[in-house]
Order: sequence, then C-alpha cells, then structure tokens
Amino acid sequence: MQRLTIDEGSVGQRLDNFLIKVLKGAPKTLVYRIIRSGEVRVNKGRAAADTRLEMGDEVRVPPLRLTEKSDEQAAAVPAREFPVLFEDDAVLAINKPAGVAVHGGSGVSFGVIEQLRRARPQARFLELVHRLDKETSGILLVAKKRSALTTLQDVFRNRQVQKTYAALVIGDWPASRKVIDVSLHKFLTPEGERRVMAVKDEDEGRRSISLVHVVQRYAQFSLLDVTIKTGRTHQIRVHLQHEGHPIVGDDKYGDFALNKALGRSSVNEPIKGLDRRQLPEGRFARMFLHARYLRIDHPVTGEPLTLEAPLPADCAQLLTALAPLDPASAKA
Repeated sequence: MQRLTIDEGSVGQRLDNFLIKVLKGAPKTLVYRIIRSGEVRVNKGRAAADTRLEMGDEVRVPPLRLTEKSDEQAAAVPAREFPVLFEDDAVLAINKPAGVAVHGGSGVSFGVIEQLRRARPQARFLELVHRLDKETSGILLVAKKRSALTTLQDVFRNRQVQKTYAALVIGDWPASRKVIDVSLHKFLTPEGERRVMAVKDEDEGRRSISLVHVVQRYAQFSLLDVTIKTGRTHQIRVHLQHEGHPIVGDDKYGDFALNKALGRSSVNEPIKGLDRRQLPEGRFARMFLHARYLRIDHPVTGEPLTLEAPLPADCAQLLTALAPLDPASAKA
C-alpha cells in the first residue's frame, strides 16, 4: 500500500492524471477501475476521477503488479525538438507538424510530449495544455510548470482563448454562412474507433459553435478561417462536413474519392482547377487543417500572448497549384 502526499508539483492535478503518472505502465482501464471501486482513497475517503488534488492531500494507492517499461522501450522514443513559436520559464509553444500525435496511446507508441521529454532530460516538468488531432498541424501549447498548466487549463475550460484554424474545404462556401451552432455527439464505431456526429437535439450532444470566414475561393475549393468558440473533439471537421463542405484530405469525415485522387500523382486523373505540376510528386496526401493563430493571456504575467504559425509548405504549395475563382462568379 502506498500513501502519497501531494506537494506543489501536483497541486491542482486531477486524480486520474496523477495516478497515470505515478503508476507508470498501468493501463488507463485499471486506473479508472481502482478509482471507481474505492480502492484509491483521498484523505481516507472515496474520490472521483476528476477530483482536483490540493496541497497536503494524502492519496492511498493499493498495491498493483505493473510491467515497467524496459530501458530498451524508453530508448525507442526518439528525442525530437519542434519549431518553437514562443518559450519562457512557464510555457512553450511549438508548431506541430501533421502526422505526429501529441501523445502516445491508442496504438501510438509515442507523440510530441514523449519526444520533447526525451530531448529535454533536464526539464523537470513538461505537460500538454491542450490537444491537436494527429493530422492537424499548428500551434500546440506545453506547460513547463504545474502552476502554468492549471492556469492555462482553466483559461481553455472557460473559453478565454481565441483559436483560429486554416481549413481548405471542398466546394464554394456561401459567404452568408458565418456561424455554425450545431451540437456534437461522440460515439464509438463497431471497430472501437472514436467518431463524432452532428445532432439536432442538444440533449443528445454538446453545444458547439464555430465562426467561419472565407479567405479565398478556388475553382473547386474554399480556403476558410475557422475560429472555434467551443473546443469539442473533431469540432471543425464535423461542422464543415455537416454543412456539405468537408475538409480536403480528411480521412474520417471527408470526400474519400477526391482525397484518393489528390493523394495519387497520376496525370490521368485531372482535378478541376489543379495544376499537379506545382505539387511535390504531383500529389497532396494530408488533411488541410492548420492551427494558425492563438491568443491567450500569459499564465504568469497576465499579458496578452499572440501566437501565429505559418502555413506548412505542403499546404502553401497546394494553394499555389489551385486556380483562384473569379470573384464575379462566387456565391453571395
């Protein structure tokens, strides 16, 4: 039996996240089971998974047989730094590339946070403030202090952050469609994959709001700025798909036939308004969703912190390869 006393390094952390960190190698299902069963106690009483720990709390943890990661497994995580947009003693902002998960799990051995920790062994604290989908590129915040993490998480929870994404969608987005206020419902497919769907009844989902601005129109596509007022799972992807304009390259909610054609370099598959000669290998094979702008108050100074991530080269090259639409022919 372990009896752990909460110090300032763990103050404000959720009980489940604290246990996952302490019980290295323990499956999350086991962590949640011992919490639900009451085997874990906080100050001698039962506690929920989302209980916030306070200074001096005593957490009782039952004895568990865990398989520790071997040195070989730990060494298999390659050290990696990512393009830094901002850094000080409290927070690190990086420009995450597409195709890299933010953390390990669900079939992914490691992600951004594990690679950063490997690259910075001297760092005492590195934790993700929020998430980005694996195929989404752009601004990702990492806290370098526990106090900064809890402050920033509260800011995100209270919607005191402005986040804008660049998204290329299929079709001509109507300029009059500026607000999407559609509830979203999460579910699992028969294969166990997480999915999200738009629902009419707010009781069946969570209210979700996205603001849309047309940046540029092309012959068969529209480049949008999407600012999210809520931060739901797959919110932008499902909202845009629900409106009939899925994101280019989206392998879950997109136009699979068009995505497949874009991903092949065949000159025998012409796509209206696309000059394949301007694309690397004549193809585009990722989701065009990029977290390009974030504005938030600094967790220590309280001063406004504005971050911008330039459009990735592959996305910029795709836009160059597309023929702009004549403004006179655009929808009002």
